[in-house]
This record gives sequence, structure tokens and C-alpha cells, in this order.
Amino acid sequence: MNGKADPAAESLRGAARELVDAAITIQEAAAHATAALTDGALLRTLPRAPRAAHRAYRALLRATTNGRGLGYAFTGGGPATAIAKIGAMAGAESLAVHVLATSLRLRIAAVALDHPELTGDPMITRLIGAAAADRDLEAVRALRALVKDRGAVRALSQLAPVFGEVLALRALLDENPLNDAAAWLIATGRGFATADPITGMSNRAIAVLDTGEGAARRIDLQPGESARLSGRGSLLGFLGNIGVIGTTGRILLQSVRGPDGVLRHVLQAPGMRAGRPDTDSPQDLLGAFSSAVLAGSPYSRALAKAVADYGLPQGAELALVGHSAGGAAIMNLAQDAEFCARYTVTHAVTIGAPVDFKRPADPRTWVASVTNQHDIIPTLDGQGAGNCFDLHPDWYVVDYSDPTHLFPICHRIDRYLANLADDLPEARDHIDERLAPYRGPVLRSQAYLLFDDPPDPEGFPFLSVPTHTVDGPAGPVELPIRCQDGGALTAYFAADPGAADALLKGTGFGPAVRVAGRALVAVHTAANRRTSSGGYHELHLGVVVPGPWPRRSLLLWPDLLRDAGRRRSGSFLVGSAVDTEAARAVAPRLWGDEPYLMPLGFRLTRRHAHVSVGDVLTLRGRLGPGLPVSDRDLVGYTRAAGTALRSCVRTHGPARLHPVPLLRLAVAPRSAHPLAGRLRDLGLDGARALFCLSATTRRTLVDAAVPVPSP
Repeated sequence: MNGKADPAAESLRGAARELVDAAITIQEAAAHATAALTDGALLRTLPRAPRAAHRAYRALLRATTNGRGLGYAFTGGGPATAIAKIGAMAGAESLAVHVLATSLRLRIAAVALDHPELTGDPMITRLIGAAAADRDLEAVRALRALVKDRGAVRALSQLAPVFGEVLALRALLDENPLNDAAAWLIATGRGFATADPITGMSNRAIAVLDTGEGAARRIDLQPGESARLSGRGSLLGFLGNIGVIGTTGRILLQSVRGPDGVLRHVLQAPGMRAGRPDTDSPQDLLGAFSSAVLAGSPYSRALAKAVADYGLPQGAELALVGHSAGGAAIMNLAQDAEFCARYTVTHAVTIGAPVDFKRPADPRTWVASVTNQHDIIPTLDGQGAGNCFDLHPDWYVVDYSDPTHLFPICHRIDRYLANLADDLPEARDHIDERLAPYRGPVLRSQAYLLFDDPPDPEGFPFLSVPTHTVDGPAGPVELPIRCQDGGALTAYFAADPGAADALLKGTGFGPAVRVAGRALVAVHTAANRRTSSGGYHELHLGVVVPGPWPRRSLLLWPDLLRDAGRRRSGSFLVGSAVDTEAARAVAPRLWGDEPYLMPLGFRLTRRHAHVSVGDVLTLRGRLGPGLPVSDRDLVGYTRAAGTALRSCVRTHGPARLHPVPLLRLAVAPRSAHPLAGRLRDLGLDGARALFCLSATTRRTLVDAAVPVPSP
């Protein structure tokens, strides 16, 4: 069904279809003429009947080269193909091309009747006219003017209803022979354009870069997301669920008790994940492209893995619902004969997806396709509002237009949801009626995170270490503490050397490492967002020392860069703070001292940092330019009960070294906290960091502190 059914537009589409048939017939005649012209049997007749053979050759040449005949119509394989391409580059055209171009112009005219804004806009009219008249330079200028005036997004949105026809028209009439096959496929509706209609580059050459066997891992939705999932099966409910999980690399499987008491299942697949292509998610840009172009992709294979993990019995009834790239992926799943042999795919509902040339393996699968004519994504297979072919007589096709012409707004799932809810009641009710077996209470919901390839076990290999249990004040504690996801900032300051040495007096450590006569002090803060002992924030104030047994060495600075297993130098901790009771209870095992318990705030980006510790201090400012480095291990020293202790934080992940940060440490003016007093004594109130190391994402291992043996 179309949003509009203008009789004149339908008449133009009918004429366009007839011209397509005529063009195909002419092309077939050209192929026969070319085959006869290059037939070796005709050559062998020359010695025996030169006059008759000459007349035959002359007639065939006139038919395949004369503008009053088939035009420049060499076609077929071998030398004829090379001759045809040379002719195309020289601007020669065949009668079949002219007829097909006329068909495309009629399709554009039909769309213009349904979309008067196309003919009412002089800039778009200029572009379409230049493309139709084979004026390359004028078409380029018109497109540049349109983009400059409207912006690329708005220009693309306004051209969307005739996007495929304009591209095919240009490909037919330009001098590039490489894109002719793609133009023919678009114009004749005989299949997905296997090449870019602009350059002629093979689509499959790009799509095959999206490799992977596909994988799916069960994940839990956030409580707020789970609360927003629909509790009953319906079209709007399933589309709303897609909006809830969003384009985050996740999909949803649900089980619904139907009106007849039978348990059925629904797979719901969102569109492309935002961001650049990567090697992890099949929902990235490359995955969306391959899902549309190929019959199978990592996205569809990952969907199959999710369904298998969900535990459906053999022959279970399954409905597939997908938006955008998710729509293409579920259609790939529906046309997978092996998948359909295991499960009964009853329905496939695609929203805003390029699926015109995909076919379900099971002829019993009911298919619905809903597309907005200003949504450019469904036209990527070459068939849009100007389509004049009945490609799917057994599908339920809803091709409509609403006032929201701007892409990508008209492509978003919430826009399609609003259209179906408010503007397309007939289509909504019809699809819901067909989905009647799935209209019932949702008994089970499970989200999956998809991958191109099976991911390594979480934390592998860095966090895959032996563990041991120790007694803590609040009960047994498993060490080392393993942090799956965290962030950290270590800022170094120049402090009062006398105050620093006073803090080290009697500890066996020191003197403090000097920088231009000042003592080097480190302020380390970290957000441990997900660890084996829960999430917590921490701060440590330490005086940098060369090691437990002072000695002169010219290798101190290189030593600070070594991993923890080979490093002597570190920070002698003179104050620590954490923000959870659990972290405070285990801290003496980890660092050998008793930290303060107080609120800690930690915000870190690639450019800015803001750390607050109760009413004691703030550390904030711009980080400045950063050099990419690996995160550095941390070594800390303390003295407890007369024993020197060494603690290590082993780190893994990328970091950035900021040589000239604009970070300042400020002590709360009225704070009487011991940590505030210590910072004032060191002269750090209002101090600017010398340099710092930041890591927005990292993993860490923290084991128990160990005694330092006597030398």
C-alpha cells in the first residue's frame, strides 16, 4: 500500500514498466546481433560467398552501431564487451539505454506527482533535469549548490524519494562503463545493485570485509530499561522495545503466551550502532552495509547464535522484527534454510530496511515491510518511491510519506513508531492482526550483546590469575582484587622538601625524589567502577621515594617507568581516602594503612578532570596535550607496626601522558581534616601539577601488601 495512489502517477509507472520490458527486449536483440556478428561460422563463409557474407556483416554492423537501429549496441562477452566499454567511454549509447532512461524519467515524474515539493523546488528541479539530460558538469554544480544551500543531510532527505532513479539515470548516461550493470539492475528491478552506481565499485568487495562467525553474550538490561519493556506482545510493543535497547549493539528475545496458550518467541533487532566501524560489533557501519548487500552477515549469524543460546525447542514458532540494518539482518536469517529447518519462522516485520531483494526460505513466512519515502536507508537497494514493479505480491508493503522529511529523523525507530501509532492505523491494525498469535503476556525477556567473533572471556588474559582468600574485618576477601573497568588520574606536584622529608623521618625511606630542589609528590585518584569486591573510588597522597633503602642512583627516572615487578621506586603513602565501607575494611590488607572514609567525586575525560574529596580538596582543570602511552603500574610503601610494606597496583590499558597540564589542587579553606593539613604543610594548596598520567579506561590487579625484607 502507498500513502497516496494518484491515478496519473500509477499510469506513469505502468508506462515505465512497459518501457522496461521494451528495453530488455531490445537488449536481447542486440545480444543476438552481436553474437551473430562475432560468430566464427560467418567468417568461414567469406571465401565461399564473399558477397553474401559482406552484406550480412554490413547489416549486422548497421544494426549494432547505427543510431537509427539499435544504437551502439555491442553486448555479450569477449571482444564485444571491450568494444562496448570503449564506445561507452566515448559517449556512444544504445537504443536500449535510451528506452530505459525514458522509463526512469517516467518514474521520477510519477514520484513528483506524489511529492509536489520536488517540482516546486527550483534547486532540486535543476539537479534532476541536469541528470536526466546527461549534463555532467551542470549536475555537479546543481548538487553542490543544493548541498551548500540546504546542507548535506537536508539535501539527501529531499532527494530521497527519487534517489535511486537519479543515481541509475546518471549511471546509464555517463561515460563510465563500470556502473552500467548496477544501473540496469536498479532500472529493471531484477536484483540488488551489486556495484556502486556512481563509481561502479563492487559492493561485495566492501561487504566481504565484514568478516566474523558472529557471537552473542547474555547481558542484563538496566533496571530502568527493563521497566520500559512492553509487558504484552504487539507491533507497537515490539517496536517500542527496539527503541528501549537502542542502537547499542544489543538485541532482545522474548517469549509470549499467545491467546491459544502456546508459547511463542519474538526476536527484536535494532539498526546500526553509532560510531565508526570496529572489529567487535556486527551492528557497526560495515555490518549494516554487509547485511543489506549479502545474503548472510556476522549480524545475522550472531542473531542465530542468540536464538540458539535462548534455548528454543526444535520447530518453535518465532517472529522476527527488525529496524534498519536489523531489518536486513532478520531477513537474512529468514532466508537461511538451515535456520528455518530448526525453527518455524512465522513472521518477518522490517521497518525502514533495504530488503527488496531478500526472500524467506519458508514460503509460509509472512513478511511486512514498512518504509518512509523520505528515509534514504530503504532505497540503498535501488528501489524507492519510484519503484514500478510488483516485487512482492505476497508481502504486505507499506510505503508512505509524512511531513517529517528530514533524514535521519524520519529513519529513527521512534518516528516510525509514532507514524504507525498515529498516522497509519490501517497498516498498524493489519500487521497486528497478522501478529495475533503473539498478542499475549510476555513471560520471559533476555537481552544479548552481539559480536563479530566470540570475544575472549571477560578480563582474559590480564585478569585471569590465581586467587586466594584472606580474612578481613568484614569477612573473607578474595585477592587480588580484580577491576574489570576503571579510570585513574595520577598528578605529580613539586612540594616543600622540608615538609616531605619530615613525613619520611623515621620510616627508613627517603629522602624524597627532588625536581629542581623541590620534593616530588604524587596524588593518585581512581574510579574502580566494576571490581570483584564492588565499585569504589580512592585517593592516595604519596611522597615519591627512590626505594626502601636510600642509595644514590642515576637510573631513578627510568626506574619509575618500569613495571611493578622490577621497580624499586614508588610513593610513600602519607594519606588515603575511599568512599565505601567495604573498601575501607580491606584497605589495611592492600596498602597497610587505614584510609579515611569520605565522599569522593571523579570525572575524567580526554581533556578535563574534576576530582573532589569530601570537604577537603578539589583537583580540577584541563589536562592539556597528551602523548599516548601504556598505563603504568603503581608501587606504594607504608610502615605499619614497625614493618615496611610494599603494595602494587598492576594496570592494563591505554593512557595519556600530559606534560603541561592546567590542573590545580585546591584545599578547602576551612577544612580541619588531617589530610587538608598535610596538603597545606606540603605547600600544595593552589599548586599546579607538573605533569600527570590519565587513563579513562583500564583494568587493575591489587594484591595484599607484603613486608619489605631487610637488606
